[in-house]
Parts: sequence; structure tokens; C-alpha cells
Amino acid sequence: MAEQKKLLRALAGEKQHVPPIWMMRQAGRYLPEYRATRAEAGDFLSLCYNSELAAEVTLQPIRRYGFDAAILFADILLVPQALGADLWFVTGEGPRLSTITTDADFAKLGPVSDIHETLNPIYETLKILKRELPAETALIGFAGAPWTVATYMIAGRGTPDQGPAHALKAENRTLFEALLTRITEATIDYLSKQIEAGAEVVKIFDSWAGSLKGEDFQKYALEPCRQITAALKQRHPGIPVIGFPREAGEGYIGFAKATGVDCVAVDNSVTPEWVAEHVQVDGCVQGNLASRHMVTGGQELIDETRHIVKALRGGPHIFNLGHGITPDANPDNVQLMIDTVREG
Repeated sequence: MAEQKKLLRALAGEKQHVPPIWMMRQAGRYLPEYRATRAEAGDFLSLCYNSELAAEVTLQPIRRYGFDAAILFADILLVPQALGADLWFVTGEGPRLSTITTDADFAKLGPVSDIHETLNPIYETLKILKRELPAETALIGFAGAPWTVATYMIAGRGTPDQGPAHALKAENRTLFEALLTRITEATIDYLSKQIEAGAEVVKIFDSWAGSLKGEDFQKYALEPCRQITAALKQRHPGIPVIGFPREAGEGYIGFAKATGVDCVAVDNSVTPEWVAEHVQVDGCVQGNLASRHMVTGGQELIDETRHIVKALRGGPHIFNLGHGITPDANPDNVQLMIDTVREG
């Protein structure tokens, strides 16, 4: 059945008249059933680590919409927590972590070999999903890219410009690179365990790649993605990898060849015509409807969805948003998007 799954066919380079569809953050706060399950769990981290409930929220958008893929419900900051960082979430404000800004802070982190005790519930979620997903639905695992994860570990929170991480990179390059190496090694092991548990595809989210410029982009966005992809493909021959260096701009060009990923996900700061010309020439692309259309809906959503499908019809394409769906989205607009893509 695996070779019949539309998502896997696209990742293998097949051009399809109707592209497979899934949506970043498709299990999330815009859905009433998600909000009910999260309330049952008690808080966000409890939901991530409760395998049964995490599987349930992963399955909810599949039941409602019939997406071509389900993506594991977890969070990119579980890896720093598994390495020994303190992690908590502040309601309405997002994640907080203990910071890594000195050699002494770094020395407190645990070895990569110890992460799985914390992360075992995530692997159990994948095993449940492998059993319960419809036969035609692909299962995606994921992790944050080392640079993006490092920005949170260094600042202790999300920042608008990733300033603290850039500052550490300038002031203590040795410490900065040691942290990226530790995260890279942990990410390889984490994603490998996800694949062993049932993930058929993995995605590397580099949400803050766009703030790296020039040589820094090559060294700290592209190179870690290449290392992770190569290691996973050595351990699990044939496993497809999706890379998402968000807001990379010109950095999207050649990213697939340089890293070995099977698909490049693109944000909506680039046009689908530009993507077709510069990125899709190297293989599968994923994207890139602006998330705001899930809020506003209407004819503009229909027109832009058709525009993207048409522009990227010349090669392998996975239809998705350019970033995650937002909590204020209307679930009806998601259905409208899907119907528009599938009308062919």
C-alpha cells in the first residue's frame, strides 16, 4: 500500500494532476475537538507526552478532512528538554526554557544517549498512529532544525530576530557550534527512533533559517540539514526527508541538491512561479498558500489555491500552507481549500 500513498509518490518524484495535501499544524487550536482533548490533557506538554491523547489529536484532522498525511503531534522543544533543559509553557505567551549562554550552562546538558527515556512517549504515539491511520494516509515524523532549536535554547524563548543566538554566535563561536553539534546528534537519533516507530517521512523544520545570511546560512542551516539527512538515509535507506528552511529566499535554490532532502517546503514570501523555476527543477516542492486565507476564506482563497496548483503542476508538488495554520482559522475554510485542490 505504501507505494500507492499520494504523498510518498510525490516525494519519489511523481508529478500528479491532483497533488497530495496536508497542512502544518493541522492538529491544533482552530479545531474544537482539539481544544476539548487539550483540556482533558490539562496542559500542552501533558498532551505531547500522553501517547493516547497525542495520537487522538493527530487523527482528528484526518477524520474531519481526509488529508493525505498525518503529522505527529509533538513539539520541537521536546529535544532540548530531553537533553536536560528546563521547559515550560506560559499561557498566551508560548514556551520558556532555561538558557544556554555559557560553557557552564552547556556542561549541564545530558548526553544524546539519554534522550530516549524522555522521548519514549513520542515513539509510542507513532506506533499507535501506525495502527490506526487509514491505509492511504502517510505518517510524517518531524524535528526542529538545529539552528532553530538553538535559538530557543540560547534565548530561553522565541524572539523576533533571534538576536541572542546571533550574539552568542559572534561572541563565543566555539560554544555556539558545540551546542549545534549536540542538537544535530540528538536530532538524528530522535528522528531515527521515529522512523523505527512507524514514521514513513520526516520533516526538518528550520523556522528561523531566514535570519541566517551568506556563509552562516551554509554553515548553520544547510550543513546540519545535510548531516541529518545523510545519517538518516544511511540508517534507513529510502526514507524521504522534507526540509523547510523558512524564509530562505535565494537559499531555497539548490537546497535539495546540497542537503539531499527529497522535498523542499517553501513559505509564501516566494511566488509559486518562482518556486517552479528555481526550486522544483530539482524535485518535489511543498507549499505555499498563505495561512491568512484559512481565516479570510472566500473567493480569494479559491483563486490563490488554484493559482498555486496550476503554477506547480509541472513537477512533483505537495500542497500545503506557507506556514502553520493559526488558531483563528475557520475550519470551513480548510475544507474549501481541500475541495478546491481536489477539483482538479
